[in-house]
Amino acid sequence: MTNPESIIENVSIVIPAYNEEGGISSSIKDVIAAMDASDYSYELLIVNDGSTDRTAELAVEAGARVINLPENMGYGAALKAGIKRSKYETIVITDADGTYPAEVIPTLISELGDYDMLVGARTGENVAAPLVRKPAKWVLRKLASYLAGRHIPDLNSGLRVIRKDLVRRFVHLLPSGFSFTTTITLASLCSGSLVKYSSIDYHARIGKSKIKPSHAFDFLLLIIRTIVYFNPLKVFLPLGGLLFLGGFSKFVYDIYIGNFSESALLGFIGAAVLWAVGLLSDQISKMALRSDGL
Repeated sequence: MTNPESIIENVSIVIPAYNEEGGISSSIKDVIAAMDASDYSYELLIVNDGSTDRTAELAVEAGARVINLPENMGYGAALKAGIKRSKYETIVITDADGTYPAEVIPTLISELGDYDMLVGARTGENVAAPLVRKPAKWVLRKLASYLAGRHIPDLNSGLRVIRKDLVRRFVHLLPSGFSFTTTITLASLCSGSLVKYSSIDYHARIGKSKIKPSHAFDFLLLIIRTIVYFNPLKVFLPLGGLLFLGGFSKFVYDIYIGNFSESALLGFIGAAVLWAVGLLSDQISKMALRSDGL
């Protein structure tokens, strides 16, 4: 049974926008139409992230409240600015490029229940994702799932319902760039927060994508860094195991040829160092999380 305290009546919808004049008007109209047809009271905040086109002007004309940042601060910075200025404790985030179906927002809100965050996973029947990105996204998602210890259908979906308290808990970790959603996903899962996934469709974007191929490496570093913060043994133990296995294999080979080399010893020493660093990092992590109240 749903906790009465988790029943949602009011929501703040936060949409970051940077040079999205091609899709901002239709995106706002779609959100307004979906929310006006629901039973929820809401506010709609467009965070104009230093756009140099008519994004802000068109957003005001479409009926949204606009928060203007003085310069382009980044996707995460825009979200944090909007969430900070929002009135309600339940936050919906989505994009301004027409990719996420606005009509499902009321349904996602109703499904939040006692969860801390509900993610619209782009696993529906109609998903218009560029083929060139799929291999990298698959690798990153599998790595994140392994490190987090839970299957992650969609690592960085931009449509989700979040309790503001969850953002407050991790605001010191949330970056200013595109990796905001990836970070809050991993932080929530690794800290034991309740996260639910709901399948949605995903449309072709309006306008030019801001994602670059180089961002894949940034996402990889972010995943590793976030997991090291919450559970460093997940990273250091396997890496140490690889060095130990390499050193042991070389040791067996050296015995076979009758010539013991220093490379086998270095493998053992390297494994011991990584395991020691992992154990020390784990203790530091536990102390840091305890001081954060997690």
